[in-house]
Amino acid sequence: MATVNDNYLKLKAGYLFPEIARRVNAFAQANPDAKIIRLGIGDVTEPLPAACRTAMIQAVEEMGDRNTFRGYGPEQGYAWLREKIAAQDFQARGAEIDASEIFISDGSKCDTGNILEIFGHNNTIAVTDPVYPVYVDTNVMAGNTGVANEQGEFAGLVYLPISADNNFTAEIPSQKVDLIYLCFPNNPTGATATKEYLKAWVDYAKDHGSIIFFDAAYEAYITDPALPHSIYEIAGARECAIEFRSFSKNAGFTGTRCALTVVPKTLTAKAADGSDVELWKLWNRRQSTKFNGVSYIVQRGAEAVYSPEGQTQIKELVSFYLDNARIIREKLSAAKLAVYGGVNAPYVWVKTPNSLSSWEFFDKLLQTVNVVGTPGSGFGAAGEGYFRISAFNSRENVEEAMQRITNHFI
Repeated sequence: MATVNDNYLKLKAGYLFPEIARRVNAFAQANPDAKIIRLGIGDVTEPLPAACRTAMIQAVEEMGDRNTFRGYGPEQGYAWLREKIAAQDFQARGAEIDASEIFISDGSKCDTGNILEIFGHNNTIAVTDPVYPVYVDTNVMAGNTGVANEQGEFAGLVYLPISADNNFTAEIPSQKVDLIYLCFPNNPTGATATKEYLKAWVDYAKDHGSIIFFDAAYEAYITDPALPHSIYEIAGARECAIEFRSFSKNAGFTGTRCALTVVPKTLTAKAADGSDVELWKLWNRRQSTKFNGVSYIVQRGAEAVYSPEGQTQIKELVSFYLDNARIIREKLSAAKLAVYGGVNAPYVWVKTPNSLSSWEFFDKLLQTVNVVGTPGSGFGAAGEGYFRISAFNSRENVEEAMQRITNHFI
């Protein structure tokens, strides 16, 4: 008889966001007249930038002509897109990244999980707590952990607690770890990282032969010129870091699917015999074998992000969501709630009032004011007592949701 991957059985019954959807759907069915405002999942709501739409329409027309039709594209992505990314996202900021080191994909969520395939099972892995659940769950699926304890912490992972006490930036571990997940601007807390802070991590990684998985999916929301957008702005990062980026939150590609991963050719790790192995070669082999590339049409849409019109339009889009975050932050503060994030980031991290648990606060908001957020405990044990609210929604919905909460708590 066929057997299953028992590692999946270690996971909680459901991924965080499907559980939220289940509770919301049950409430909606019981209260069909309730106008529910969803500020939980980080999905965008505003239309794709016009420059991207125009480019994609043109690409569709090209696919209708034998002379300009395209079939399989390069697994790593078309050079014309990778070159623009390298020049505008990295080289313009002093980061020495070449187009050949960029891999176009259908999502940074996918890549942060798939990257584990090129690493061994004997690595010590560090994650922040709270943390984007994908980092933990994919390690569980891959067999890199033991079972979870009562707090949901998996044996085999090193958890680095983040809280208001350390400004939601994890302290450098005293022990040696091999793989390190860092996300800035942070999901879920909205915290940001200075160059000095990232330099400390780069120095640690180089000293210990560690690899940093740097998730920069929300870098477009950084408005403070002193803050780095890429870990490669830090000297030495080419020897110790892989960076993940996405077009989902800057250009609204959540339903269109396009992202990128940077693997410097100077990055190595050890084989079982102690020899150094170039990680670029392994990732290229993995992608060439298991991935057929992002569609030509979507890549043309992503390329348009780097046009003058595209740059203007995505800045307007990001500014719109940042204004939403400001409204959320200000209104919740006026309601006497302790709030963090929401500056240089699209998420606001809220301390639950009156010692309510994260899920109790979730149910209270849903049932009393029909507003949905994300329980902090769903991001890890240290997230208990916190709550994430997303700025990704229409202005009308954000303002109404905040008015409802303000009326209830003031």
